[in-house]
Amino acid sequence: MLISNKSYLAPGSFILNGIPGLERAQIWISIPLCAMYVISLVGNLGLVYLIRSEESLHRPMYFFLAMLSLIDLFTCTTTLPNALCIFWFNLKEINFNACLVQMFFVHGFTGVESGVLMLMALDRYVAICYPLRYATILTNPVIAKAGLATFLRGVILMIPFPFLVKRLPFCQSNIIFHTYCDHMSVVKLSCASIKINIIYGLMVALLIGVFDICCISVSYTMILRAVVSLSSADARQKAFSTCTAHISAIIITYVPAFFTFFTHRFGGHTIPPSLHIIVANLYLLLPPTLNPIVYGVKTKQIRDSVLKFFHGDKCAS
Repeated sequence: MLISNKSYLAPGSFILNGIPGLERAQIWISIPLCAMYVISLVGNLGLVYLIRSEESLHRPMYFFLAMLSLIDLFTCTTTLPNALCIFWFNLKEINFNACLVQMFFVHGFTGVESGVLMLMALDRYVAICYPLRYATILTNPVIAKAGLATFLRGVILMIPFPFLVKRLPFCQSNIIFHTYCDHMSVVKLSCASIKINIIYGLMVALLIGVFDICCISVSYTMILRAVVSLSSADARQKAFSTCTAHISAIIITYVPAFFTFFTHRFGGHTIPPSLHIIVANLYLLLPPTLNPIVYGVKTKQIRDSVLKFFHGDKCAS
């Protein structure tokens, strides 16, 4: 009986095995991942600095963009350095508690990111549907409270995950076929029922992902109605152009997120594990890499601020 109880103790550590089936190619896979990580660091830090230093960017839209950039930085930094250590130095072991901490931050930051995208959609709705009241509705205190509420929602809903995992017995393998600890990859190693974990995971997905997507959809439905009712074609084009960067950010974030979510739960026998792991890494790395580029290309104020920063006021004008 004593031996049986010992076999149910939580493991001291897990082995993150990287990308299954592509062990020999991992060193080559790491090159574009590392390049994307460097681009994300430079792009998002530069964007936050630009928004902070340029008074012309002290507007609600750019404050929300700064929030998104910071969350993107934190999200990719929780996983990419660890993945690169696996690919370059074969450092695959991770302490059990460290794994739980990484799991919490990965899911917490992605939840906050979804909330910030929802706030940005509401910002565009107010800007286009109530332009004369935009500055009075989205004041700095309102923005701060909305950002804090979004952050707290992401954190509070993710707190149970580590505790739900810690109660599980692990009497089988401690090898995780992934580059980082995420909830489903870890609980699948348990030899007990994980029904509660699955139910709570689905509940969180509903409270964050589905809720945010519904709010985004309603916002853009109202925006579309307002834009279509405009009499001038130039006015319609200008209104739509203010939304293109945000729509791109939504697609970049949610498409790989949905792929990863549904693969974990329904595609285990049809989707190759290597493809799932690669997309799971891109899910955390693509938004931080592309969002600064998309907003830099699509947003005139940011382009002008970048030119002003590098070449002075003459080039910006």
